[in-house]
Amino acid sequence: MVEIGRLPNERAAQALIDYLKGEKIECKILPAEQGVSICVLNDHHSIRARQEFDLFIHNPHDPKYLQASWDNGDSKLKLDYGSPSLQLVTQFITGAGPLTLGVIFICILVYAGFNLGFAEPIYQQLSFFNAVPGSSLSEFWRLFTPSLLHFSALHIIFNLLWWWYLGGKIENKLGLTPLLTLLLVAGTLPNIVQYFVGGPHFGGLSGVVYAVVGYTWIMGNKRPELGIGLPPAYMGFMLIWLIFGFTDMFGLSIANGAHIGGLLVGLGQGLIDSKRIKR
Repeated sequence: MVEIGRLPNERAAQALIDYLKGEKIECKILPAEQGVSICVLNDHHSIRARQEFDLFIHNPHDPKYLQASWDNGDSKLKLDYGSPSLQLVTQFITGAGPLTLGVIFICILVYAGFNLGFAEPIYQQLSFFNAVPGSSLSEFWRLFTPSLLHFSALHIIFNLLWWWYLGGKIENKLGLTPLLTLLLVAGTLPNIVQYFVGGPHFGGLSGVVYAVVGYTWIMGNKRPELGIGLPPAYMGFMLIWLIFGFTDMFGLSIANGAHIGGLLVGLGQGLIDSKRIKR
């Protein structure tokens, strides 16, 4: 099954599918991050189907699509547009996979605990080595768990939105393994860098976020057919934010070491995967 394109709603997609059905090309509609994804069941029809998709995009009101709906459409088919709130929830869930959503849930749970009176015990257990008295090198989880700590609403919202948007893309398009590798490597090595740059008192998913930013940017340039590229404006914004982190312009404590370390991890893995991953 090959994706040939995406449309904003199921009704528009059904018009094209009805037309392709008349051309003996069987397709299926799947939920996507925004709208729906149209997939061809037989890979051999993908080139022809993409050509028809491009024609549909440029002229969706062509009478032939309406006629195809009359000729090939299923009169019993019910298109559920849903309420706006339900569509938002559906888009959030379908825009990511289990790993992406699981990390979001854990980070929110930890942040909620911080603000419900459990800040001290949570920090005692999840902070980096030497952040609290008695922490031992045998507590290996401390290499990663600072990535789950967030200290303000802006901090966690910024990180989780990027993680959902880019991590979800990677998991949905390439599978769990590339994203899990990014999470584990960028959730540990940049923390070590940050420790030597600024000490043990830090937290946040920022290193992982910069890793998925670097990864999607590289993959978008090296393997655009995989569909996980990052728009240049978004990449530019993240680089500007990275530079601002060194200026202390906003008076915030920013883990610059983790940001740079995460970006390098993502760029490196992106270069490796761009040659390794098959379509």
